[in-house]
Order: sequence, then structure tokens, then C-alpha cells
Amino acid sequence: MAQRLGGRRKTSGNTGILEQLEKGVVLGDGGYLLELEKRGYVQAGPFTPEVVLEHPGAVKELHQEFLDAGAEVLQSLAFYASKEKLATVGYANKVRDINRAAVRLAREVAGDRALVAANLSLTWMYDPKDKGSADKVRRLFDEQLEAQLQEAPDFVIAETFSWLGEALLAMERIEKTGMPSMVTMSFDKDPKSYDGHSPAECARALRDAGADIIGVNCLRNPLLLLPLAREMRQAVSGFVACQPTAYSTPPDVPDFTATKEFPFETETLVLSRKVMGAFAAEARAAGINYIGSCCGSMPVHVREMARALGKAPVDRTWRVDYAKPMSAYEFYKHRT
Repeated sequence: MAQRLGGRRKTSGNTGILEQLEKGVVLGDGGYLLELEKRGYVQAGPFTPEVVLEHPGAVKELHQEFLDAGAEVLQSLAFYASKEKLATVGYANKVRDINRAAVRLAREVAGDRALVAANLSLTWMYDPKDKGSADKVRRLFDEQLEAQLQEAPDFVIAETFSWLGEALLAMERIEKTGMPSMVTMSFDKDPKSYDGHSPAECARALRDAGADIIGVNCLRNPLLLLPLAREMRQAVSGFVACQPTAYSTPPDVPDFTATKEFPFETETLVLSRKVMGAFAAEARAAGINYIGSCCGSMPVHVREMARALGKAPVDRTWRVDYAKPMSAYEFYKHRT
């Protein structure tokens, strides 16, 4: 049962996201669409989330894997679940069903072990030169939010915005719901939004608009994204998030979607678990509050991040005897 607390909607049971962040770093989950494409459930190219209706078991399985790896938030798989985007694959009449199912599946897995985030993302409909586009985007966001909130998420993540203007529209619509909000920007080749704003300027604008958590996500790997999160951290007080991809890309092509490997050979770019664990530790040291990951990040990455943050389940003990090996681990004297 949801209730209003201080103008914010809070689901009974779990401590809310803002309260958890007040206590310390929160660990997010990983990437869904790219991982489910690898498993054969999502179509490469459109990367739309009809999988929540067609193969709900596959979505729940991945939610469960992230949860067991140590994630403290499960994001609803409603990325690209706006009407215009779904229309490209013939699902425009399933907007409500897909958005509700996305939150419901995450909630069924999360139980009382994790928070559930509703999700908004870029619509590809925002055009600052078109005066009517803002209202169109508002309608798309409202349609998604109305459906997702029927399943009582704990807060809303609006993500992967290249236009600050579109991110501000998402924040405007979330604010009307009274839900806690997290809004993150994405930066491709240049560390500026498409409307010409630096990460620091984006952070200040989103904070002034009322976002509870601001940050960066996707496109770039930890090495190329964390500096932008640091810039936001220096620009604003309050909570900052960083959710990089787990893909290796050269500095001159920081956006993995611009590489020749996207979308059919992205597995050749995947970073190691140790790299993602090191990122989590570095992000915490930099004062980042919400530490997660995005495209390319698998449960193994999240587990290593959880270990780096002291949040992973304890491994079972086992006898190790290098003098009398009973495994290749002992035989070759691996120790880390």
C-alpha cells in the first residue's frame, strides 16, 4: 500500500531510496536490453522492451541474477517503452501493458530485498526547433508514468538523455507525481549535451528543477564516464549517480553505440569484472552516492562491484591446500 509522506510517495516495507542514500552508497543493477539480446529475447537494432510481455520469465530471471549479485535497486525494463518508439516494432497499442508489466516483474522479484525503480528514457521525439515537440514528449512520459505507477514503484529513474531539455521535461512530469526522482544524462563523443551544456551545467539545472538524484549513465565506460560524474559532484550538493557501460571503447570513440561492434559484436568489447569492481571503489572514493552500471554490465560485474563496496554475500568456505591440490586453482597456485 502506497502512502504520501511529506509530498513524496513511499511504499511501505522498504526504506525509501533517499533514506538509503542518507545512510550510504546504494548499488544499482546492470544492463537489461543488451544482455537479453545476447540471450535471444530482444531484437538487436530497435532494442524495445516487448520482452516483458513475450518472455516475462527471462526478464525475471535476469532481475533475480542482479538481485542475488547484490543489487539494491531493480530497474523496471521500460526503457524505450514510449508509444512512438514502440510503434516502430508494431507495439504502439501495448504501451500500458508493457509499462505495467515492467514494474510488476521487477516488484515480484525484488520483494522486500530491493527497491524498484520505474523508468523513463529518451523518446527520440524531442526537437528544440519544433515548438510542438515538448508537449508531445510530455504526453509520452505521462502515458508511461500513469501505467507504471499503477504497480507502486519506489521511485523513478529517468535516463540516457542527450538533450538537457528533454531531461528537464522528464523531471517536470515526475515532479507532478510526487515520486522521488533520479535523472541522468548521457554524453557521446563530446562531454556536452546536445543543447550545449556541460555536465556541471546539466547537474545544476536538474537540481534546480527538483531532481533528488542527478548523474550520468550509459554510452561511456567507467574510465570515460566517472570524470563527468566527478564534475557533477563538484557542481552540486546532494546525491549524484554514475552508471557506466561495461564496454571498452577507445577515447576517440567514447560512445559504444558508435563503434563498428555495435550492435552485433558487442560481446567482444566487454570489460572484466575486476575493472567494474575497481570502478565501484573509485566512484565511492569520489563521493558518488548511487553506483550502478548500464549496457554490457552482467550479474558478474554487479557481484564484483558489490564485493568492492562490501555488499556482496559471503562466499562459502572451502579447503585450500596448495601442497595437495584438489583443483586447478590450487594446482596453479592462484590466490586472488
